[in-house]
Amino acid sequence: MSILDVQGLRMYYSTLKGDVKAVDGIDLKVEKGEALGLVGESGCGKTTFALSILRLLPWNGRIVEGSIKFHDTDIVSMDEKEFNKDYRWKRLSYVFQGAMNALNPVFRTGKQIAEAILLHEDVEKDEAMDRARELFSLVGIDPERVTSYPHELSGGMKQRAMIAMALACNPEFIIADEPTTALDVIVQAQTLQVINDLRRKLGLTMMLITHDLSVVAQTCTTCAIMYAGKLMEYADIDTVFSDSKHPYTQALTSAFPSITESRRELESIEGAPPNLLDPPQGCRFNPRCPYRMDICTEEEPGFIELGGGHSAACHLLSKR
Repeated sequence: MSILDVQGLRMYYSTLKGDVKAVDGIDLKVEKGEALGLVGESGCGKTTFALSILRLLPWNGRIVEGSIKFHDTDIVSMDEKEFNKDYRWKRLSYVFQGAMNALNPVFRTGKQIAEAILLHEDVEKDEAMDRARELFSLVGIDPERVTSYPHELSGGMKQRAMIAMALACNPEFIIADEPTTALDVIVQAQTLQVINDLRRKLGLTMMLITHDLSVVAQTCTTCAIMYAGKLMEYADIDTVFSDSKHPYTQALTSAFPSITESRRELESIEGAPPNLLDPPQGCRFNPRCPYRMDICTEEEPGFIELGGGHSAACHLLSKR
């Protein structure tokens, strides 16, 4: 059963030079209990897509068309007051990128978590603080640290506090945006373990945004590859690493080191992502694709079902 169903979503940013087509026609379903990794280079629209779901876009961002259904309810057209009261943070929550700056430095950490609880649930302040202590314990922080200010916490503890805040109102669906950014390797591994344990323990559905395939391999069950505002491929984790079909996905995995294979020189992707003020015609990846054909510069490829939940948008597949 799909907990999230996105169809034909287009989200643009208005600028003085024109519209930046940050998300330009995405169809994506997330099943209940799934851990989806959304992967792609910086600037491909991953965070914009996620912010569209929570309706947290900046002032110059707008959803041009498409639907976002959460349990069959279209949340794009929903009244802002209703969405904020019944959905945002309560059923859908977000672990923001950059925990170092995501917490308010002048308020104690526990108070910031309690604030979310008080906003959405009919409880007293003492109950909300008790819940904050429970959440700290759940993510592996001493419950008494709820009285600490953000600057008194380490980077890893701040990240765990952000995860605790996302869990404050027992949501069904959590989006984690680059949850291990700026953390060292050891703390990154610990944070990913916390996320994995919580997902299994609480039965959460999750979308994890990253450009790091190693994070997806450790944390997710499925993976969607995004490039220049479009989805390129969708498959389970094993298929992405062993049998990917889109040239962009293949290029990403070729740039990923393996400790089980013989030593090899890692490959890089030539060129740079396109300017989304004026994206290339046809396939967005065609200027950088080593298998480019004439049709790739003329027609946008549609998604082709490859079986077992695996699909990709590439003209090479239709030539088979």
